[in-house]
Amino acid sequence: MGISTEQRLHRNLTPSQLYEHALRRREGIVTNSGPFAAVTSPHTGRSPNDKFLVQEPDSRHRIWWGRVNQPIAPEKFDRLKADVQAHLSGQELFVRDVYAGADPNFRLPIRFITPNAWHALFVYNMFLRPADGELSHFAPGFEVLHAPEFQADPRIHGTKSGTFIVVSFAQRTILIGGTRYAGELKKSIFTILNYLLPLKGVLSMHCSANVGKQGDCALFFGLSGTGKTTLSADPERRLIGDDEHGWSDAGIFNFEGGCYAKVIRLSREGEPEIYATTEMFGTVLENVDVNPETGAVDLNSQRITENTRASYPIHYIPNHVPEGMAGHPKHIVFLTCDAFGVMPPIAKLSSEQAMYHFLSGYTAKVAGTERGVTEPKETFSACFGAPFLPLPPTVYAKMLGERIAKHTVQCWLVNTGWTGGPYGVGHRMDLKLTRAMVRAALAGKLDTVRTRREPVFGLQVPLHVPGVPDELLDPRTTWKDTAAYDAQAARLVALFKKNFEQFDGLV
Repeated sequence: MGISTEQRLHRNLTPSQLYEHALRRREGIVTNSGPFAAVTSPHTGRSPNDKFLVQEPDSRHRIWWGRVNQPIAPEKFDRLKADVQAHLSGQELFVRDVYAGADPNFRLPIRFITPNAWHALFVYNMFLRPADGELSHFAPGFEVLHAPEFQADPRIHGTKSGTFIVVSFAQRTILIGGTRYAGELKKSIFTILNYLLPLKGVLSMHCSANVGKQGDCALFFGLSGTGKTTLSADPERRLIGDDEHGWSDAGIFNFEGGCYAKVIRLSREGEPEIYATTEMFGTVLENVDVNPETGAVDLNSQRITENTRASYPIHYIPNHVPEGMAGHPKHIVFLTCDAFGVMPPIAKLSSEQAMYHFLSGYTAKVAGTERGVTEPKETFSACFGAPFLPLPPTVYAKMLGERIAKHTVQCWLVNTGWTGGPYGVGHRMDLKLTRAMVRAALAGKLDTVRTRREPVFGLQVPLHVPGVPDELLDPRTTWKDTAAYDAQAARLVALFKKNFEQFDGLV
């Protein structure tokens, strides 16, 4: 890797060993219930404007260049790589060898090198862990050089700031620096899989997945905060994975070996399986408020950030699927957190509507989650994961459409956002009722229920769902001022149409 290892080099340590090193190095603290807690300020979220792909002959004609995938010249990458190697040389380093991809036919071996023990623990949690016998002859297919304290120089390295996430497919190397936020390690691997796997005929997806007792698999697409992790961690179904999956000719497989859950305002009653992981040894709590004297955790606090996270191995969820694989899905659920209060809580989609909403990737941010957001703000992210797509969104949409048709998959739109009015007026959908709707859909209980065509998007909305008040199913009737609903609905439709103009002529 071009790194001089004058100091100690730690390879593939156990979680307890990584705890010891992290504490010795004062990288964080252990909470009173066992997890390791670290703070990544000033970066407490991803830095999408600092992500670059190297312009290289073999890949440049395939890349979806633009705001998501910014180009960087090969010579700039080489200079940055050399400077990162020099920065890491002489430091105490932690090496972690892992796999991405539960299906052995598409598994990618990856080597992470980081100067922080807790980041090595994060990687251990998040990816698939090779057996001891595999580590002796481990040959990485991609390598990640992690330099969180190194600041790039935009004039020299071609970056926009001191922060950088740069991918070279030709050199099969990822450089990450200028940020301690661990999510960059996870999502950089998702980015490369989103390039490599479609070229092998595998659809890569930003979705969670679970499977029922009859082997019926379901996928949950959604942006951050829409309920992807929460709804897939259902005690009545087994969890395949909470965030990233591939769909091959054989079925679904998880990319990861762990979960990265948002834990702000997490409750034992609402999400017991995920809550339990926040009290387990080996879990990494990222930017969670912890009392430094008592080690007590406050999951309701957003003192550091709204984006508080827990990273834990998937086997911490009792009813997970150990092999990380399942057959072809019977249902696909598109999740949106509609802060405008317009979308119905559940609707059945035709295949054409499924493609429309997949390419739209709609949700809404609400006041307080980001600086400057004072009212609901629409967010459209193609394929529910635009920041991680190296290829044009239509590539993934075409592959999804073909699979939906081939395997006769029923698609649903579920709104986990607001009803009775927009954010600030109405109220958030009750999680228990959302679970009831999703469970009914996946169990086939809505297959023969009568539906009505709602007038805003032309969606087929069930007239009755067991355990759910009928009036909740029609969002317009939940508003005190129906004229205000109509105006809000017209506004949202206009936003959808404007966003979809980018795909005119491509679908």
